[in-house]
Amino acid sequence: MLTPSKQSNRWHQLEAEEVVRLLDADVRMGLTTAEVKRRQAQYGLNRVAAKRGTPAWKRFLLQFYQPLVYILLGAALVTIWLGEYVDASVIFGVVLVNAVVGYVQEAKAERAIEALSRMVVTEATVRRDGRNQRVPSAELVPGDVVLLRSGDRIPADLRLFHVRSLQVDESALTGESVPVHKTSDPLALDTLLADRKNLAFAGTLVTYGHAEGLVWATGDRTETGRIAWLISEATDLSTPLTKKIAQFSKLLLKVILGFAGVTFAIGLWQGEGVAEMFMAAVALAVGAIPEGLPAAVTITLAIGVTRMAKRRAIIRKLPAVETLGSTTVICSDKTGTLTENQMTVQEIFAGGKLFDVSGAGYEPIGQIRHDGQPVVMRNHEALTECLKAGLLCNDSQLVREEGRLVVQGDPTEAALIVVAQKAGLAGADLAQFHPRLDVIPFESEHQFMATLHGIGGLGERIIYKKGAVERLLDRCTDALDNHGRTVALDKERVHRAAEQMAAKGLRVLAFARRGATREHGRLEHHHVAAGLTFLGLQGMIDPPRPEAIAAVKRCKRAGIRVKMITGDHVLTAKAIAQQIGLMDTTDLRDQAPPFAHPSHDPLAVTGHELDRLSDEDLGDVADRAVVFARVAPEQKLRLVKALQSRGHVVAMTGDGVNDAPALKQADIGIAMGISGTDAAKGAADMILTDDNFASIEAAVEEGRGIFDNLTKFIVWTLPTNGGEASILLSAVCLGATLPALPVQLLWINMSTAILLGLFLVFEPMERDLMERPPRDPGQPILTFPLIMRTGLVTLLMLAGAFGLFLWEQEYHGASLPQARTIVVNVVVTVELFYLLNCRSLTRSMFSVGLFSNPWLLAGCAAMVASQLLLTYVPVMNRLFHTAPISGAAWLRVVGVALAVYLVVGFEKWIRFRLERRPRSRAIAPKGTDT
Repeated sequence: MLTPSKQSNRWHQLEAEEVVRLLDADVRMGLTTAEVKRRQAQYGLNRVAAKRGTPAWKRFLLQFYQPLVYILLGAALVTIWLGEYVDASVIFGVVLVNAVVGYVQEAKAERAIEALSRMVVTEATVRRDGRNQRVPSAELVPGDVVLLRSGDRIPADLRLFHVRSLQVDESALTGESVPVHKTSDPLALDTLLADRKNLAFAGTLVTYGHAEGLVWATGDRTETGRIAWLISEATDLSTPLTKKIAQFSKLLLKVILGFAGVTFAIGLWQGEGVAEMFMAAVALAVGAIPEGLPAAVTITLAIGVTRMAKRRAIIRKLPAVETLGSTTVICSDKTGTLTENQMTVQEIFAGGKLFDVSGAGYEPIGQIRHDGQPVVMRNHEALTECLKAGLLCNDSQLVREEGRLVVQGDPTEAALIVVAQKAGLAGADLAQFHPRLDVIPFESEHQFMATLHGIGGLGERIIYKKGAVERLLDRCTDALDNHGRTVALDKERVHRAAEQMAAKGLRVLAFARRGATREHGRLEHHHVAAGLTFLGLQGMIDPPRPEAIAAVKRCKRAGIRVKMITGDHVLTAKAIAQQIGLMDTTDLRDQAPPFAHPSHDPLAVTGHELDRLSDEDLGDVADRAVVFARVAPEQKLRLVKALQSRGHVVAMTGDGVNDAPALKQADIGIAMGISGTDAAKGAADMILTDDNFASIEAAVEEGRGIFDNLTKFIVWTLPTNGGEASILLSAVCLGATLPALPVQLLWINMSTAILLGLFLVFEPMERDLMERPPRDPGQPILTFPLIMRTGLVTLLMLAGAFGLFLWEQEYHGASLPQARTIVVNVVVTVELFYLLNCRSLTRSMFSVGLFSNPWLLAGCAAMVASQLLLTYVPVMNRLFHTAPISGAAWLRVVGVALAVYLVVGFEKWIRFRLERRPRSRAIAPKGTDT
């Protein structure tokens, strides 16, 4: 075998047969498993070396690249100049510890996000050991035969040898915005890269058609591998929220520095010393700046998305976490998302007769019956041909794994295979007698698939076609009866049979055929556009997921509307929607859409009806309807825009290449991890690893929980900083001695952030989280009640700490170090008790369970132990200028903290009662007179 790299500039010039010879490949059977392993050892895995991120040493140094650190380092240098070497050492030590903690937390967050990105495994369809199979793209080797279809991301550089209407988006490589039409013909040696139409390049996207190709380059040897920066990127932990908080912190820093300057000036005006006032200004700045806030938000988001991944929702773009909590509408696919995606054919209409099928699942156990009696297949030619069409016009297969049959391909096609087997038809025998010669693959915009077959050793050929009833029936001119004769087609009867099936919740496919000659060497769209013979209908059931039914109920309680968007028949969609609980919004049935007639259900709309609507009318219909049937992918984009124009925050699911625009437009684009194409996954913000609607609801719940915990952290940390600053500012204004020194405030901020605040991240979700309405995305994090509570706690902390500082010296003879130690303990203890308040922003902490967050309780215990060390260990006394205090002093400290806890609890109780009080007059809906 010739080394592929030696031919890197010639593959487009070579004939397909020569490429096969040079790569020592076999296009019919593919490589053997043993050969694949040998080539993997030779060429390595098909991976592009990731772009190196920021080195660890640089990330550590960046922890010092903060205005607060500059202030602290400046303060440390001045304290050295003033001869306070112990204080300077403590400040340097705190800065170093803060940098280490920040570095470790940031590294953990990045690793968590990178681990999630590795969970999304790209797969490719290859031919190995004589059969088609899906394998991770990383396992491809030169010489592999790769099968491409619409929506696939090309996994390696390929030389195409079998092409069917293939179009590839190569904009990531060449910058060409229009998809390139591909061919298999050899090209001139000097053909430019962008014009090498018989090659397909790794990382580009199939937008239409299908093809087969031979891998000639993998990993770093591919064209995109040479410019790896195009497809590799460093982990970005920033989101709109973190950026807003970073900007808020910078603004707050300027304000605090201004207050520090005012404090310095007031002290000098009152005759205090320069050194003492400088330390007071530094203390105020250190105490008031919430330096841990941006990092805490990032860590909370990172831990949150890891929790989401455990619930089978992988976040690709971190800002999606914030948006999830504001979602008001979820537009979901039906098949496989709201339903089980385990198809079983239950009814067949063929030759003018209706047949029922027994059995369920993929095991071929069951019978085909008519009027309760098993049928004899030789007496039902139309039935036989209908089943043959489903078996031959089929790209899926059933394989036995661990004792059970599983589908490799589409579950709908698996159901067609199983029902044919129940009738005694063998796929292998049929494929041998009717070898496939060509295919028009299924495309969502056409809603059909067609295959061209030979007939034994005869020169005749036949075309089978399957697809949506509406798309196929209009192209039929006659029908096949039970004696194998062509008769007049009764379209009205066929439509009636399809509607009866759909009304039972069955998904209905139609089947047809037509003869062909040797002139039909390739199958084109015009060959199946007319002149077909109708064979029959097959109706299959796809039962709703029980967990989806429960999830829909929870979404409704949470104020989230769920809308079903499907390509299925409207009656099928309505039947499933009824079972899931989507159709019980009876208050909307009185509002008829512009196209409605008396029997029309305003909750269910078809794609054909959507086409007739103006954008203005579409907004009304999209807002009201809950079922959208026979919807084309491009109509999803209109629906998303229409819902957004009504102020909704929209989550949209999708799996096809044509769903990508709608996924990008949606506030939350959700791709299917199992059935989704690479195009859909690339456009999505979130990927469901189980294609289950319940995972969407779980992700929304987690998103709400993450934002809830972020709000709790912010509400907890701001009074701390405000209280410390108020204590110092009050002392300076009153001409009193500083109640706390900079090193003591540094201890408070560092220890409480690590041992108390961080554990709010692990706070479990409150029971009523999914009973609250969606959060308005324009609403500030701190609402007016929370701002008032922040001010209340700040004032209580000021009164308790400063009051005890003066009281202990005046009435209990405490020394200055002891009084300052009491102030430090008051601030920390108030923070600890207030942390318990913040476990729920509206209810008592007992409502969330006293022991529901063991990490937080462990942090509280560690905080108490740390304060005892600070108070009684001589080394800590020297470093932080503290002194031992009496047990009576501790009782007064705890009394202040308990008072704060009770006041905040009382405030929450009053607010809760006021919010539950019925209003004196109803609020009229928008657009009505009051």
